[in-house]
Amino acid sequence: MHPLGKCRTLVITGALAAVLPLAALGLTTPANAATTITVASDGSGNYTTIQAAIAAAPSGAIINIKPGTYRGQVSVPSGKPGITLQGTTGTATDIVITGNAPASTAGTAGSATVLNMAKNTTVKGVTIANTYDRHDSQALALYAGGDRQVYRNVRLLGYQDTFLSWGGTGSSQVRQYVYKSYIEGAVDFIYGNGALVIDSTTIRSLDRGSTNNGYITAAATNSSNRYGILITRSTLLSSAAARTVALGRCWHAGGAADAIGQVLVRDSTLGAHIRQAGAWQDMGGFSWKTCRFSEYNNTGAGASTGTTDRPLISGAAAANYTSQKYLSGSDGWNPVE
Repeated sequence: MHPLGKCRTLVITGALAAVLPLAALGLTTPANAATTITVASDGSGNYTTIQAAIAAAPSGAIINIKPGTYRGQVSVPSGKPGITLQGTTGTATDIVITGNAPASTAGTAGSATVLNMAKNTTVKGVTIANTYDRHDSQALALYAGGDRQVYRNVRLLGYQDTFLSWGGTGSSQVRQYVYKSYIEGAVDFIYGNGALVIDSTTIRSLDRGSTNNGYITAAATNSSNRYGILITRSTLLSSAAARTVALGRCWHAGGAADAIGQVLVRDSTLGAHIRQAGAWQDMGGFSWKTCRFSEYNNTGAGASTGTTDRPLISGAAAANYTSQKYLSGSDGWNPVE
């Protein structure tokens, strides 16, 4: 016998099938089906702005964004977990979220073009830009402040402090995974104290026309956290002069002595713009040697065979510094592709 009792076959044809509601057939929409909302700047969607869609969306909603340029801050509050923001074309250049606010006037969070404080969110197929490119202030494209966030096929464009991964002060830590994306900036443009994995991504350092063309990372990892920023399977490139860009510097946020930054660059292709001497630099009176900076198995003109300025880790150590290790936490989260 059928596990639900006698089997029944119900066949409905003709006009009746076209107009009968699902309830009349004993069928319903799945209870766990996500709400889908469409944003289009030309008015062809449910909303013309991404922020209006977020305000209306329940937790777990999927927000589809049609091609266009969307100006002003997009904020995903912590009370809206599980939201997906996705471009409808799969081409990140088609959907541009852009702002021009510096931290000097708007504050760090206020300057962020996208301020994402919610956990379990996914962003894909969009460009996020902060076009404020003067040297006098931070100006974030993305402030990632929620745990278990995923960014796929995104373009993050800025100048100083493009991308912040921040879990707050102390040992609290958020996790983010960036995959097959593009990140651009000049000064400390990938920074923070989160457990951040940047995988299979192009990282472009802008040319400042200087003998010092900036720093890629600025980690402030708390000393109690083993993992900070991992750049893996990625390409670091620039049109800047050879040996003028540092891999990073040690950021003691607010002068915190326990911000002992951790960065590993591994299995990546490094362009000639990367410094040999001085690839890791001091910051705010703190020596880079107090932080945890290293490389493993890189190639390209900017790669190192290991010097006092470019420490390498062993293969045995590298086995404990994989993407999965950085992100697993206590709950075994594994978004890695």
